[in-house]
Amino acid sequence: MFEEERAAAHWYGGRYTLSMRSMDEEQPLKSQLPFPYNKDLSSVLTHLNRRTAAGRSRLANDPVTAAYLSAAMRLIERHLGPGAERTPLDPDDENSFTRPLLAFLSQRAVAAEVSNNPHPFPRIGSASTLRATWETTSDFVADLLSFGLLPEQYPVGFDQEMAAGAEKLIEGPDLVKAVHDLAYLDTATVIRMPSFRLMLVAAAAAEDDEVIQEAMAENYQGSIEPWKQLYLLLLQTRGLQLRPGITIDDFANLLMAVTDGLALRTIGDSTAQVIDHEQRRSLLGTAALAVIHGCLERIEDADGMTLEQAVHAKIYDRPQTAQNSACP
Repeated sequence: MFEEERAAAHWYGGRYTLSMRSMDEEQPLKSQLPFPYNKDLSSVLTHLNRRTAAGRSRLANDPVTAAYLSAAMRLIERHLGPGAERTPLDPDDENSFTRPLLAFLSQRAVAAEVSNNPHPFPRIGSASTLRATWETTSDFVADLLSFGLLPEQYPVGFDQEMAAGAEKLIEGPDLVKAVHDLAYLDTATVIRMPSFRLMLVAAAAAEDDEVIQEAMAENYQGSIEPWKQLYLLLLQTRGLQLRPGITIDDFANLLMAVTDGLALRTIGDSTAQVIDHEQRRSLLGTAALAVIHGCLERIEDADGMTLEQAVHAKIYDRPQTAQNSACP
């Protein structure tokens, strides 16, 4: 039954009628899909309902699988934003909106949305076919998170801007400006990405759901590694070192947590002065400079104190002259 439905879904433009054709025969349709749906997704979609690696690889690159991903990505933007659609529960109360968590990604909802796919995606889907691809909604959401957070999902030109910003951070003439510029670019981009909003909702809905929790942990780990490498290079080129007791993982996790928190604040409170598009500045830049100032020290004049000791000294270790002047 499932394969018959998948075969029907493959009929598109009178050319694709069999679901069991070889990968090479399916490739023409796969290659016509927009980026990143046309790339090899076998390493991204790891929760597919197949027992063998070959079966999972084939299914990951099936155009029908891409059709469900496309439908789900549209549903995320429609329900979570930016510019999310809101449906009042009470026609007489314009503020009685539905506020779903992950219900909008149910198998039936995603399958129904497939019919709205743009060319050249397949437009025939069903809950049974989707269930044959991902056994549970948790499996589907886990893979959707991985797909939605791919670097290729970022706006065109983002990688080049980030690379240029990283270069200025490492060896540019104005480190402070480089921090502010990179922080603004990151914040302004993240708050516009539907996949970031999905991650926030998934975090709230994933309690006791090991599949989604593991997927989120893997995505966090994958996204933080490049930043750790950048921070290590920053220390090396700028003659800095971490204070005793602070690890590079602590430093990177702290900055990532601040980034996510400020992005969440921006999305949840439009009046919060977290980001200034006119000046191209964000509060993340201020926070990053504060973390750099508190957690790092110059190698040639390091005081060797932990962060706690440094704060204690700042508060309690007053200069001798000040103590003397206080005496009668």
